[in-house]
Amino acid sequence: MLLAGLQCLGVERATLVFRDPPPKTESVFEEPPKTGPKKTLAPPPWAPWSLMSSGAIVCLYSFTLPKRMKGE
Repeated sequence: MLLAGLQCLGVERATLVFRDPPPKTESVFEEPPKTGPKKTLAPPPWAPWSLMSSGAIVCLYSFTLPKRMKGE
């Protein structure tokens, strides 16, 4: 979650391109697979900060968990 939040800070929008499944026969002379519909994802302004803070809390908790289990 922490890394996804950092990526959302650096990216304004992402475009997903769906491709048709590759043909069963492989030939040098065939054309490349056709692209299907595109979907654009734009994270809302609150998403990077929420993901980063949640990810940081999970990381800090996971780092301190072994100490809690040992009784220290």
